[in-house]
Amino acid sequence: MLLLTSVDAGHAEAPKRVLLRAESLAKRQLDDLTSIAYSIPDRSGGSRGWEQGIFWVGMTALAEQSPQSWVRKAILAMGRANRWTLGPRLYHADDHVIGQVYLWAAEHFAGSEAIAPLRLKLDRILVDPPRVDLNFASTEGSDSIACLKRWCWSDALFMAPPTWLGLSGATGDRRYRVYALSEFWATTSFLYDPTERLYFRDSRFFELRDAKGRKVFWSRGNGWAFAGIVRMMQALPSDDPDCLRLQALFQEMAGRVKDLQKADGYWSSSLLAPEGSPPESSGTALFTYGLAWGIEHGLLERATFESAVRRGWQALERAIQPDGRLGWVQPPGDRPSEVASTDMNFYGVGVFLLAAATVAALDLE
Repeated sequence: MLLLTSVDAGHAEAPKRVLLRAESLAKRQLDDLTSIAYSIPDRSGGSRGWEQGIFWVGMTALAEQSPQSWVRKAILAMGRANRWTLGPRLYHADDHVIGQVYLWAAEHFAGSEAIAPLRLKLDRILVDPPRVDLNFASTEGSDSIACLKRWCWSDALFMAPPTWLGLSGATGDRRYRVYALSEFWATTSFLYDPTERLYFRDSRFFELRDAKGRKVFWSRGNGWAFAGIVRMMQALPSDDPDCLRLQALFQEMAGRVKDLQKADGYWSSSLLAPEGSPPESSGTALFTYGLAWGIEHGLLERATFESAVRRGWQALERAIQPDGRLGWVQPPGDRPSEVASTDMNFYGVGVFLLAAATVAALDLE
C-alpha cells in the first residue's frame, strides 16, 4: 500500500480543490439561471446564444473532470429542452457556439439526434456560403454589418470553427473541415498582427491608437482567438498539417501572451496598456486555459509557462466574490472598457470552468 507524506497528500488533493471550486461556481450559476430573485441580463438568445452558450461549453469541460453526475445531467437537460437547435441566425458565429455542447452530448448518451439540427444548418451554409469581404463596416448599425456572415471579428474564432471541425470529426464529412479551415485562415491573415503576435478585434482597430499612441488589442478578443485555436487543435489529429500550422501560431501567440500578464496575475483589458487597469477575469480565464492546455499537451515548456498559469489561476480565485459568484467580468462589448467587481455574466463562469478543468488536469498546485 502506498503511503503518502503530508506534502504528497496535499499535492494529491490539489486538483480536487480546483474542481470543488469549479463545481461550486457552476452550481451557483445553475441556481441563478432558475432564480427569480437574481438574473443576469442576457441579450444573446438564452441558452442557444453565445453568453449562455459559453457557460455550457465550460460545463462540458467540467463534466470531463468532475465525478458529479449533476453536471452531465444539466447539459443533457438543456440540450433536450432546446431540442438541440441553434440560434436563429444562419451565418452568425455566435449562434454556432452551442453546437460544441451538442457535439459533446452526442458522444455522451444523447446520440446522433443531438447534432442533427446542427448538421442541417451548416449544410445550408455550405450550399450558399457568404460572399462578403471581412471589413467591419456599416452605416446603419450592427444589423447591417455584412461581414458578420463570416468570421470577421476575433471572438468568432472561438464560437464557430471548433463547431465546424467537431462536426466534421463526428460525421466524417470533410466539407465542414475544409470550410472551417479556409475561413479561419482567411480571418487570421486579415486580423492577426505578426509584429505584435496578437489579433485585432476587427478591422476598425487597424489604425486605432490609445492616448499614448499604442495599438489597441482587447484582452477578451485575443482570449477568444487563443482559446479557439486550442479547441480547433483538439478537433484535429495532432499530426495533421493544419494542426501543425495551428500549433505554430499558438506557440507564437503564447509567448506574447505570457509576457503581457500583469504582476497580479490578471491580463489588462487593453493588453498593451496595463497601467492602472483593474482585474478582468474573462480574458484572464481564456489565457490561463490556453496556456495550461499547451503545457499539458507538450506544446509549451512547463518551466517557462507554469508560473503564468499558476498566477492566472490564483487571480481567478480572487475574482470570486463573497456571495460565491464570479466578479470582474467585463460586460459584453467589442473593446477594452471599464470593469467592476460586481460585473458578472454567464460567459465569465464558462471560461472559468474551462480554465479550472484544464488546471486540474495539469495538477499545478
